[in-house]
Amino acid sequence: MSSYWIKSTENLKIGNKIDNNYKTDVCIIGAGITGLSIGYYLAKQGMKVIIIDKDDIGKKVSGNTTAKITFQHNLIYDYLIKSFGDDFALKYLKSNKEAISNIKNIIDSENIECDFEYQDNFVYTMVQDKITKIHNEIKAITTLNNLLTSQQNNNKENIAEFVTSCELPFKICGAIKIKNQAMFHPLKYMFGLANAIKNNGGVIFTNSLVTDVKQEDGYYMTYTKEYFIKSKYTVIASHFPFKDFPGFYFSKMYQSTSYVLGIDTKTNLFDGMYISSDSPTFSYRTAKYKNKRILIMAGGDHKTGYAPDNNLTGYNILEQEAKRYYPNCEILYKWNTHDCITMDKVPYIGEFSNLMPNLFVATGFNKWGITSSNVAANIIKDKILGKKNEYSSIYEATRFSPIKNSGETKNIISQTFKSFVTNRIKIPKENLSVIKNDNGGIIKVDGQNIGIYKDKDGKIFAVNPTCTHLGCLLTWNNIDKTWDCPCHGSRFDYTGKNIYDPAFKDLERY
Repeated sequence: MSSYWIKSTENLKIGNKIDNNYKTDVCIIGAGITGLSIGYYLAKQGMKVIIIDKDDIGKKVSGNTTAKITFQHNLIYDYLIKSFGDDFALKYLKSNKEAISNIKNIIDSENIECDFEYQDNFVYTMVQDKITKIHNEIKAITTLNNLLTSQQNNNKENIAEFVTSCELPFKICGAIKIKNQAMFHPLKYMFGLANAIKNNGGVIFTNSLVTDVKQEDGYYMTYTKEYFIKSKYTVIASHFPFKDFPGFYFSKMYQSTSYVLGIDTKTNLFDGMYISSDSPTFSYRTAKYKNKRILIMAGGDHKTGYAPDNNLTGYNILEQEAKRYYPNCEILYKWNTHDCITMDKVPYIGEFSNLMPNLFVATGFNKWGITSSNVAANIIKDKILGKKNEYSSIYEATRFSPIKNSGETKNIISQTFKSFVTNRIKIPKENLSVIKNDNGGIIKVDGQNIGIYKDKDGKIFAVNPTCTHLGCLLTWNNIDKTWDCPCHGSRFDYTGKNIYDPAFKDLERY
């Protein structure tokens, strides 16, 4: 499955496989929107930049996003004020507002054709009892905006509005309306960034798997299977950091899987971008498609590694919603994506560890990677250039506290223990006949766990169902036909090929 963004740009290609050892100022691991944004800013400053990725440009999370460019990250600001205070929440708002302007400035200055459009953004509820949360969020945004305008000596402007109707094909109880947000085609934007990087002397290597990063004699050595890149500065922008120690990011966040449909509704579509504050969550926007527009609908999310409920998660619930409001619609595209979720709902941006100076990380974007990627790019760019960034303190990557979501922290610990120990004991002795065609599961063979998938014709694919990251027992995801890790979110296809980090090695095949 490929997203609409990936499929519609499959004729575009930038980057070749690494073919030698290299020395550079900055090595960036990851050619998604974050890595490319960092590389763009640094290359424009005259630094020698090499970007390296195990896939092609934007083929993972960045190419599977809904690509909304907004500072309204669902219901976030009331939470930030109550958890961290006004100053913290104000910096979060300012940094993400600036990110929208920064992205538009890049598009204009580099003449990038990426279907950029300003749109109003709506966070809505269909539950009357949750209207209070909508009003609390509007109050929080208004408070922060008043602080911002007083700092900048601007006239006060109401940027958050309460509405009770919108252009969606169903009734809502209420919503927050934010003007002058935006959306675009993320792959077209990323290829524009890549071209600008190359024009400023940068180098991009694709289909080149990084296996390790080590400190040696004041430099960082980024290793692939055959070659290395030597650099003074290194950035891990690979979604979930594949390097575990001493950063311990696997203990500070988890991964969530979401699903997306590209739909020809056979009708005229709405303006605006929408996301529900209810559960299950649904997200809506439109996109240019040939001579018309299609609907990009997302949701059905679940914690990666937990067997999804087809009635509440995955493509089924999205298709049911689509057919309810657009009975004659045609599903053109299906895809899924991963998001790193932090314990306190704030991304990790900055130094990877206090023990490893000049190694930086950007991760944990909590489903809002478009503006967060630009925030991260500017913070890391300033750190490398020795400049002060007013927002870096609130995103400090080395923080372990305060952990606001103590319940989820306990869940990560208990799920990891369960995967390491309990599941290994409780797996029943099954035989192959128990696993139906087009399904998967784990059986015991002479005391050995074997992961089995049977395709529609009954052909068997057998793997060692132990994650190659830290050894957790994998679970079968029958929606995507993948082996998913409940501990840290790594994923493998039914043949055992690694498709999502932090693991980078394939499963052992039988």
